[in-house]
Amino acid sequence: MKKINKICCIGAGYVGGPTMSVIAYKCPDIQVTVVDINAERIKAWNNDDLEKLPVYEPGLKEIVAETRNKNLFFSTEVDKAIDEAEMIFISVNTPTKTYGKGKGQAADLKYIELCARNIARVAKTDKIVVEKSTLPVRTAQAIKNILDNTGNEVNFEILSNPEFLAEGTAINDLLYADRVLIGGDETPSGGKAKEALSAIYENWLPKSHILKTNIWSSELSKLVANAFLAQRISSINSISALCEKTDANVQEVSKAIGLDSRIGPKFLNASVGFGGSCFQKDILNLVYIAKSYGLQEVADYWEQVILINDYQKSRFANNIVSTLYNTVSGKKIVFYGWAFKKDTNDTRESAAIYVADALLEEQAEIVVYDPKVSAERIYADLDYLNTRTEAENRKLVTVVKDPVEATKDAHAIAVLTEWDEFKDYNWETIFKNMLKPAFVFDGRRILDKEKLNEIGFNYYRIGENS
Repeated sequence: MKKINKICCIGAGYVGGPTMSVIAYKCPDIQVTVVDINAERIKAWNNDDLEKLPVYEPGLKEIVAETRNKNLFFSTEVDKAIDEAEMIFISVNTPTKTYGKGKGQAADLKYIELCARNIARVAKTDKIVVEKSTLPVRTAQAIKNILDNTGNEVNFEILSNPEFLAEGTAINDLLYADRVLIGGDETPSGGKAKEALSAIYENWLPKSHILKTNIWSSELSKLVANAFLAQRISSINSISALCEKTDANVQEVSKAIGLDSRIGPKFLNASVGFGGSCFQKDILNLVYIAKSYGLQEVADYWEQVILINDYQKSRFANNIVSTLYNTVSGKKIVFYGWAFKKDTNDTRESAAIYVADALLEEQAEIVVYDPKVSAERIYADLDYLNTRTEAENRKLVTVVKDPVEATKDAHAIAVLTEWDEFKDYNWETIFKNMLKPAFVFDGRRILDKEKLNEIGFNYYRIGENS
């Protein structure tokens, strides 16, 4: 088996950046180059101020500081990196299609195909190409078809190595992964390629944690893993609605069922809904695959996970409107949090976006504070919905840097992200700032209910009859 000395990763986003940083950190004898056509993103990765990296993950800046410009490089010279590398990771975006066949469900593979064609054009020596993006089953075959028809007489081995990272804990998930999945062809050359990738991970992970499969099993496993996790969240969120109509407490229900060893406690925290780049996209992809094979009942089953998640977000927004005397027109509502979860600056499919959109339709005035998300990102998220003009979004939504000052003359606060700092605010001062009665809607169940009620807030928490 030939040792890998140079790695190229195409895509410097939430997966490519952290993953390659950890590989460089744990494999100092391997040169790792992360490339992207987005010059601004690469510039941010090379920023001397490590607080301004384009991806926020606890522990990431320390690893980048240790490895950058030693054996970890960020560059826009895509062709050069492809040419020099023995192993190429593809880690580009695979959004849900917004056009044509499969619109709203299928993965859009145009960026993957562009990568494959670029590799085919540039490569002059044999390469191992690794799918790192979340992809539908049989994508590897499409990549292989493109690469094998280049006429360059280069041998390509295609591997599937899906990521199982949770944003906010990605570095820990990489350093202490409970499993690494490597799928490839069941051929002698495919076996050697799998061993070459396995050898990289074996620099810091036990060999027993590395699972080698055929390529189809690897691709499908990623979709199914995310579908199962999202299913648990939607399941407990559906029960939270029932708890609010009764005297049950969703936290107590969650604890009771989580103590069952057959179920376990993880992903059973009720909230305003799941977000992020993977769960919804992967389930919709699974739905599309099931439909394409005529498995309508399977598609309907998994689609319900998404519908419950949408229901939870709209239910939260509707509860704010109904509680504020059936109108929020002209009322100031402060959002604490915009990221889809704490310890990340990723906002993709964040519940905050859709709750804000619903309240803006009711003519609310929204003020947003998030410790890691920029104003530019928040406005871009709202603009992407095309619900109203860019000018209207900027008129109706204000992004601030002082979370306490933001509550001056506010009617309500909505907690949309579970940032730990929210628990430690001076809630007595916040109460004095707000119009009375002062409302808090806790979509993440993180605040001290007794304390806030004692201060004088009208406090509402998902999963309880307040």
